[in-house]
Amino acid sequence: MASAGDPLGNIWEHAMSMDLMVDERPLSVAVVVASLGRPELITQMSGLMAGQTRQPDILLFSIVSEADIPADFVPGENCQVIMGPKGLTRQRNNALNALGNDYDIIVFYDDDFIPARGSLAAIEQFFRSHPDVVGASGNVVADGINTAGISYEEGLEILANFEAKNFAPNCVVAPLHGLYGCNMAYRVSAIGETRFDERLPLYAWQEDIDFAASLKDRGRLVRTFAFAGVHQGVKHGRTPGVRLGYSQIINPAYLMKKGTMRPGFAAKLIVRNVIANHLKALSPEPWVDRAGRAKGNWIGLLDLIRGRLTPERIESL
Repeated sequence: MASAGDPLGNIWEHAMSMDLMVDERPLSVAVVVASLGRPELITQMSGLMAGQTRQPDILLFSIVSEADIPADFVPGENCQVIMGPKGLTRQRNNALNALGNDYDIIVFYDDDFIPARGSLAAIEQFFRSHPDVVGASGNVVADGINTAGISYEEGLEILANFEAKNFAPNCVVAPLHGLYGCNMAYRVSAIGETRFDERLPLYAWQEDIDFAASLKDRGRLVRTFAFAGVHQGVKHGRTPGVRLGYSQIINPAYLMKKGTMRPGFAAKLIVRNVIANHLKALSPEPWVDRAGRAKGNWIGLLDLIRGRLTPERIESL
């Protein structure tokens, strides 16, 4: 029996003791992956989805041009490709428009995410067991976004060690205000006509927080350990330093004014990134353009002082 001070033990006891209202009908699951300039990751994700214990009802890659897909890629009935304008929010919206209301759950994975083999089965079961949940972030076991990155082989090893622990309680761990975009799932009936904000272009920093917060009045947004994976944090194909630095200032301010980001959280994001970029610019990590980010911070701060909340400006920087 877990002690009163053991939060993980309490999670387990809660999961085992709850009389959950489980909807036994099958739920269809669509997987959406937006990708740009990284065809090798489309091959990787296709293989990972083929290895799932529960296959996606459709795997949809949202790309910009033929150059984004591998030369030997062959679409099928349950694996399709759509093309549209560049930008994460635009590409995800293109996918939402294409899927319509034909599926029960939509899972958004970054193209460099490695889901555990049982993730889709666990996602279906989780949403069956929690009818009041409209969106959930899974357990990111390891995240290479703030490091040099995690190789595919290393990611598989991390996941194998994690899966050996058999730690996947089908329960809510914590309520959230926004979800983490590399590994998030939504109930389609709650999305309705809501779409990602296309004023957040290209890398669309914090678009996941914004989209999730737009649905907060329709049900619960939560974190769960029911499904998991590793985020590699692949560096090529990402937004240049100046553009990201600008977004680190303007996007939180824009979302705060919009009402989808809490003021305290927005201020914390801005201050934390400005300090980190300027301090680390003296001895930058090889994989981060700290000088570019710091320059973008200053451009953003000047726009903020002038009252210009223009996240789309990064397309001209």
